[in-house]
Amino acid sequence: MQVLHDAPLAPLTTFRLGGPATRLITATTDAEVIAAVREADDAGTPLLVIGGGSNLVIGDKGFTGTALRIATNGFELDGGKLELAAGEVWTDAVARTVEAGLAGIECLAGIPGSAGATPIQNVGAYGQEVSSTITEVIAYDRKTRETVTLKNADCAFSYRHSRFKADPERHVVLRVRFALEDAEGLSAPIKYAETARALGVEPGDRVPLEKARETVLKLRSGKGMVLDPEDHDTWSAGSFFTNPILTDEEFAAFHARVEERLGSAAAPPAYPAGDGHTKTSAAWLIDKSGFTKGYGSGPARISTKHTLALTNRGEATTEDLLALAREVVAGVRDAFGITLVNEPVTVGVEL
Repeated sequence: MQVLHDAPLAPLTTFRLGGPATRLITATTDAEVIAAVREADDAGTPLLVIGGGSNLVIGDKGFTGTALRIATNGFELDGGKLELAAGEVWTDAVARTVEAGLAGIECLAGIPGSAGATPIQNVGAYGQEVSSTITEVIAYDRKTRETVTLKNADCAFSYRHSRFKADPERHVVLRVRFALEDAEGLSAPIKYAETARALGVEPGDRVPLEKARETVLKLRSGKGMVLDPEDHDTWSAGSFFTNPILTDEEFAAFHARVEERLGSAAAPPAYPAGDGHTKTSAAWLIDKSGFTKGYGSGPARISTKHTLALTNRGEATTEDLLALAREVVAGVRDAFGITLVNEPVTVGVEL
């Protein structure tokens, strides 16, 4: 276990932003993770858990307390049963499941971050969510001071949400278990229309696993959503805002605002989201509110490849980033009456 004092946190995030932590512990085993958490809790020290750093916005003043970087390793495959240590690099784990001929997470290729973060956010993209394949999450419960195993049904998964996100101070994820499918080298049924078009198939069709993975990586790269140190469009947290889910009444009011602003022929994106609810596109809202690709003149700007990504062009501060985010939120609210919600976790700052 490595311990550093007054340690920079910016290099541990994909934004490359944020000040230092009073103390930074890097844990490489579950036992070290638990020991570090217990020590901080016993001392009443604020604790910040860091995985891949792809979903963090840390304030310029940093973090007063203990930052715990989870760097555990573990990839165990038994038939279609997969267990990942929380510190495993997610996109590498996806590649290994594809090599093993197992379907279920191939369309989540290229997502930055660690395996332990995936159940917290219920990570999803291109028609797949981890909640559809996770069977159990092993975590340290800071309230009971025990290691617990939570079944899928106990995780309260919903769109980009879970019990872990709802109560972030309660559990520290140690391991995640998945049930994957052996479909004789084929992917899970393709659900996302954009993916189906890129593959030249119909939604519901299956394709070779590696082809599905490569296609998703190509789509993500075209949007600056695959990490590249040389490409400032990838100095981001990916999608900065979640797609709004509206009640029927809210969607009707939104649709009226769209017609008023864009004309009666305009049709906003609309996707079923359960009884009485419709999901629309945050990227569409941002673009139609006037925040196009590359928007901004300062060191923090909207990606030149995707309107949903806010980026550090190399010299930004966290306050630069937040100023841009607030401008986008205010502009979308003024244009369409919808308040966007940030997807990344903020530390020491608020949007």
